[in-house]
Amino acid sequence: MERTEKMPAQTRPPGVAAVDPGSVLLPGHDVPLGRYTTVRRLLPQRQRRMVGAWCFVDHFGPDDVVQRPGMEVPPHPHTGLQTVTWLLDGEILHRDSLGNVQPIRPGQLNVMTSGHGIAHSERSPRERPPLMHGVQLWVALPDPARAGPADFAHHADLPRFANGDLDVTLLVGELSGERSPAVVHTPLLGAQLELRGAAPATLPLRRDFEYGLLAVSGAAEVDGLSLTPGALLYLGAGRTALTVHGAPGSRLLLLGGTPFEEPLVMWWNFVGRSHEEVVAAREDWMAGRRFGAVTDDPAPPLPAPDLPTTRLKARDRAGNRHG
Repeated sequence: MERTEKMPAQTRPPGVAAVDPGSVLLPGHDVPLGRYTTVRRLLPQRQRRMVGAWCFVDHFGPDDVVQRPGMEVPPHPHTGLQTVTWLLDGEILHRDSLGNVQPIRPGQLNVMTSGHGIAHSERSPRERPPLMHGVQLWVALPDPARAGPADFAHHADLPRFANGDLDVTLLVGELSGERSPAVVHTPLLGAQLELRGAAPATLPLRRDFEYGLLAVSGAAEVDGLSLTPGALLYLGAGRTALTVHGAPGSRLLLLGGTPFEEPLVMWWNFVGRSHEEVVAAREDWMAGRRFGAVTDDPAPPLPAPDLPTTRLKARDRAGNRHG
């Protein structure tokens, strides 16, 4: 997916305050994606730009795509990040410049590692289910992975287990003795939690991780706050457990990781460390260098937007500028 919009000022819904210095409800905002899809962007925000190495969170759908084209994102580049795609409903066809052509369906995970550069497209296939619903996330890559080779992995079989009244699907990392097959480059966690009953359920957490929680369907309550689709609850660090309860059938996405301390420059589809690095990536894309051509996608590559007239500044995970 591509990122083109300017970030709005941080706001908080009326009457909602931070539960403690490390826990706050962050409302997302709607962003057009391509011609036919609107997503709810939950990260980055001015007040909180990252959760661990998770630096970008888009939640899309559920959308009725019976009479509409669904997702139509033409070839575009990435560098310095991993994309993590998870569907709840529907089907999306991934194509990339490594030669991969891979459909993804609910319960499966796509992880694309850009390294120094990759290009891909994402489209709803001609024959598709009636609904499209899912999330795409970006993970900032540390050195040396961000300068390394590109890669793509499709995981059709992920760890699933019960924890009290929670059904857990482990996307990334380790939880309750289970480990995801997805390869990541910093200590990281991504898990879908589905509530089977209204009784509170508790999961163990790592004290050295910071965490965020979003509802992708239904509603839940955590720390005395109601969580519904459209907001991210930043939970902070130092927790050893998470207790959640809510409507049966509600699905939540738990994200976590060790705090990523390097300031980042995030512009369009690039994650770098400096203005010069992003400028070089844009120039390479527009000149047809570095990223390659997307396999079996006849659409012309998406042109990069114009750079801002001011110098791009690196920001840390709390949104403070550097440089």
